Amino acid sequence: MFRKKTIEDVEINGKKVLVRVDFNVPLEGEQIADDTRIRAALPTINYLLDGGAGVILMSHLGRPGGKTKREFSLKPVAEYLDGKLENKVTFVPDCMGKEAESSSADLKPGEVLLLENTRFHPGEKKNDPKMAEKLASLGELFVNDAFGTAHRSHASNVGVTNFLPAVAGFLLEKEIIYLDKTIKNPERPFVAVLGGAKISGKIGVISNLLSRVDQILIGGGMANTFFKAKGYQLGDSLVENEVLDTAKDLLKKAGDKIVLPVDVVIADEFSADAQKKTIDTGDVSAGWQILDVGPETIKLFRAYLADAGTIVWNGPMGVFEFPAFAEGTFSIARAVADSSAVSIIGGGDSASAVSKAGLTEKITHVSTGGGASLQMLEGENLPGLDALDDQEQGKHR
Repeated sequence: MFRKKTIEDVEINGKKVLVRVDFNVPLEGEQIADDTRIRAALPTINYLLDGGAGVILMSHLGRPGGKTKREFSLKPVAEYLDGKLENKVTFVPDCMGKEAESSSADLKPGEVLLLENTRFHPGEKKNDPKMAEKLASLGELFVNDAFGTAHRSHASNVGVTNFLPAVAGFLLEKEIIYLDKTIKNPERPFVAVLGGAKISGKIGVISNLLSRVDQILIGGGMANTFFKAKGYQLGDSLVENEVLDTAKDLLKKAGDKIVLPVDVVIADEFSADAQKKTIDTGDVSAGWQILDVGPETIKLFRAYLADAGTIVWNGPMGVFEFPAFAEGTFSIARAVADSSAVSIIGGGDSASAVSKAGLTEKITHVSTGGGASLQMLEGENLPGLDALDDQEQGKHR
């Protein structure tokens, strides 16, 4: 059961609804390279519009550092969204100030405003109460549908809840339900696949999952630190020496639950056109570095995934941005898609890999938030969720 109020629990007809969405999409020039996050927000936006609400959308894009930077403007998103909705979308060139206030005051049911990047103001990331109050003054109801920022405590997703009734949108609700159910009541065997460059950001995830999963398959650069903890020679491969003791402890605690690559693809430099070769793990020569898992590892991992009842995947198996070192990541994507398991992709590079492989439709759930999904897998609370009104009793009267 979802413990927070949602947009279906409140009156929206005739209301001006302030909605935190996650339109942090990749741009190529002023063109949107991947519209996944925009499409994911449409069910909530359309529900509000069909219900007679005026909708005020706010989001961040990129990391402008609290300053106005044109390359991080949401204007291209407004133009794109205008073509996706039957309702006209008006872009407001600031998220606060006179124009935002007047545009919101004039907003009619069925109309949409998209405010400029909230991170153009330093008060956003500081969860500044004055900024939160100004944002909240634009609407009568707050809806959080930005799972991608739910692990942050910012003015636009947490601060505003101190001034408005606050409920969840459909996307946020769906993300939480999928991940919560998966973690607490998985179909077994429960297999986690973890990759990416470093283990330091995933120590909590591994520790929390060890008591819940049947296997954790580890690839990517993070496997190197475990290799070093086992005494392997790694040449010039990326290793986090500062967490070697932690890696040793995790291996000892895990027993046979942690499964590491048995062969790797190494390169003589970190580049797309480097010389490469496949070797067994444990003996990487000086001047060479691990950039992908090898074919025997792919077979091993595929065998675990084929038998799984639940799969959670977060992080690539290698430097998949380089085609020569992408086979491990794309092979795992295909293995997850071919499995009959409940499959959840934890956002970020894993979601990108699945999308590039054309396999998104074969995955049970592709998360829109890598950081937020990791925090849930770690067993930590999400501030953006906790701040919303509870089902039993609303905070706001």
